[in-house]
Amino acid sequence: MRKSNIILDKTFNFSIQIVELYKLLLDKHRVYDLARQVLKSGTSIGANAEEAVGGISKKDFRSKFSISLKEARETKYWLKLLHKTHYIDFNQYQKLEKELIEIIKILTSIVKTSEKKN
Repeated sequence: MRKSNIILDKTFNFSIQIVELYKLLLDKHRVYDLARQVLKSGTSIGANAEEAVGGISKKDFRSKFSISLKEARETKYWLKLLHKTHYIDFNQYQKLEKELIEIIKILTSIVKTSEKKN
């Protein structure tokens, strides 16, 4: 059993919420393209973080976490768009955004620290 890793735990839990949002967007609003976009970027954050932890080199580690950070920023865009176009309400948006900002801060720290170590 692996030791707890805060970024992996946070990104996995965030992915679960994104999958739930995806289902809501399909079932309630039938916005397939927007739903797919937020699903892809939102779940990619954790997938790339998981790959980074298993990276074969420092360069691979940094690269995967950098991709994870880019995906997080893209997800922030899609969430804002979904909120401003009234597909998700303010409370749902605020909850997801708050968690995403925490993830972005952690990822930014990881990427900057890994750059300094090289």
